[in-house]
Formats: sequence, structure tokens, C-alpha cells
Amino acid sequence: EKQRKGIADYFNPTVPINRISGGGESADGGDSVFAEDILAQNGTGASVLRPTESNQARGSTGADAGANGSGTSSDPSLVDMEQALKARGGESMTMEQALRHVITEVSDEGLVVELFDLDGAPLFIGDTAEPAPILRDLAAMLSEVFGLATNSVAVQGHVRSYPIMMIDNPVWTLSADRAQVMRRLLEDKGMKPVRIQRVTGFADRKPATGDPMAVRNNRLEVILLRSDR
Repeated sequence: EKQRKGIADYFNPTVPINRISGGGESADGGDSVFAEDILAQNGTGASVLRPTESNQARGSTGADAGANGSGTSSDPSLVDMEQALKARGGESMTMEQALRHVITEVSDEGLVVELFDLDGAPLFIGDTAEPAPILRDLAAMLSEVFGLATNSVAVQGHVRSYPIMMIDNPVWTLSADRAQVMRRLLEDKGMKPVRIQRVTGFADRKPATGDPMAVRNNRLEVILLRSDR
């Protein structure tokens, strides 16, 4: 069952509203379609600290991943990281504050770590690509954690929408610049540049909420890509 539990619980081990990985369209996580109370026994994360054999999360499909090569157990590097990640939960108040900005999801592409703005606590200074101290802390954590694997990494930038009447709308350049800043932060904290497979700016084309101008749409996605993709 250790191989079938999602890695995502590491990032919020003590926050009940975000115990199940995957998140939703709100800043406090929302419900995942893989949550145990929605699709029982098929959660990517487990809501019980010590699940029994009959009451536990069973990966993204609930099937034995070895049979078809899908799921987290098809990638040993993700499995190995799971235990190390959980061991670091609750280390300090600084870590707890930083993890308020984090939602994770194990997808077909790999482990997606989403870092997002909170009201009064942005990841960047104003409408610039200058990183705030909290983002530097998150980059250091991710670089250390991702250092436990050798998988390639992708970085994606997203920003909120701006008023349509603006002559020079910054969404494309800002999302791309912020993704590049995150790449540099990861490399400065020890990630090997050769592991970065792509850096992409999505502008405001994929909002995370129903309000395209909400600050929650300002986010980065750092993806630990599956080795079998």
C-alpha cells in the first residue's frame, strides 16, 4: 500500500481541508474526484494515517499498476520519494506557512506541485517577476525534495487576467518570465540544469477559478515528470 498512496499528503500533513491531493477550484483545495469519500478506495491520497488493507487509498485507478504500467508504482523514483517527503512534514512554522501555497496532484504526466498566490501573501512582488521570500523558500524545498529522484522537470507559469482595456497586456510575458525565474531558483538551489525539460508560460488561458482576475490564478506548476513518459 506504500506504493499506492499518493505523495501529495506530504505537503499538507496537518491541514484537514486539504488532506486529499488533487485540489479543486478554490484556494483551500476543494474536493478531488479521487477523494476517498467520492470514489471510495480510489484516492490518490489517504485520509487515514494508518489505513487498513480494506480501507486505504489504492492509487489513481485502484488497480495493480504493475499490470498495465500506469499509476505511481510504475515509476520507482516517485515511490522512493514518498517516504522521504512524509518524513519532513511539520518541521517548522516556516514550513507550515510555506505549504499553505501548495497543492499537489499525481497525474498521468507525473507529480504536479502547484504553487499559488494567497491574498496578502503573493509569490512575486506586485505584477513583476521578482520573487518574494516565500517563493525562494519553496524553491529550496522543491529542489531538495526533487533531488531524491533523477526524473526530468517541467515548469509552467500562469497569471490572472488583467482589464481588457489595457494597451499592453502583460499576461504572456509575465507568465513566461515567472516560469523562467522559478527555473533559475531551482537551479540556484541545486537542481541540475539538464533536468529541466521545458519552461512554459500559459498567460491567463487556464484559470484555476471561475473569476479569471482572482489572485488565485497567479501560480506556478513544477512537474516531476514520469520516467516512463
